Amino acid sequence: MPGSLLPAMLERFRAFWTKVLAPIAHLLIRLGISADVVTLIGTIGVVVGALAFFPRGHLLGGVIFITCFVFSDLVDGYMSRTAGTTSKFGAFLDSTLDRIGDAAIFGGLALYFAGPGDSRLYLWLSLICLSMGSVTSYARSRAETLGFQAKVGIAERADRLVSILVMTGLSGMFADFGWSWAHWLMKITLWALAVASTITVGQRIWVVRQQALAAGNPQP
Repeated sequence: MPGSLLPAMLERFRAFWTKVLAPIAHLLIRLGISADVVTLIGTIGVVVGALAFFPRGHLLGGVIFITCFVFSDLVDGYMSRTAGTTSKFGAFLDSTLDRIGDAAIFGGLALYFAGPGDSRLYLWLSLICLSMGSVTSYARSRAETLGFQAKVGIAERADRLVSILVMTGLSGMFADFGWSWAHWLMKITLWALAVASTITVGQRIWVVRQQALAAGNPQP
């Protein structure tokens, strides 16, 4: 899928579900529940879903459970904007808890391959996706604290999250139908994400290096 097409689809997806979930957000605001609480509950749900379902081989159930809480990322942002409670701490908390949720998803898949999935190779690929995904986010954050921009790459967080959840869910669903080839959907996705995340880290390092040289910082 072309690089410009997927982000556009994800943006339309986000806009659609934001409208659908808006009534829930308004209800939570009236009840006096803060966006930070929604963020925390959403992360707990993702972690529980990934670590309770995936290691036991319940891939489809885990994806469904996780998806219910992933939408909290849309709800808390809408709540902050609507209630006028957007803050630097809220942004920090949201970003930090996102990393925890992402790590739980790939960590859960690693435990799946260490158990019922029985594959050392894909256990390592899951760990690579976990590690490089975290480094991708860190590289951008660190670059911005130094005054550079590093919002580049072929594997943004939304791309990684949507692709692995969709393919894991389909793998679990088709496997339940007795289609033994179904798990290759998830395995191919792990290969793609491991490669794409690694390339993205390299892209961000290169972009920041070019900006540093252009700003007059000498090459080490």
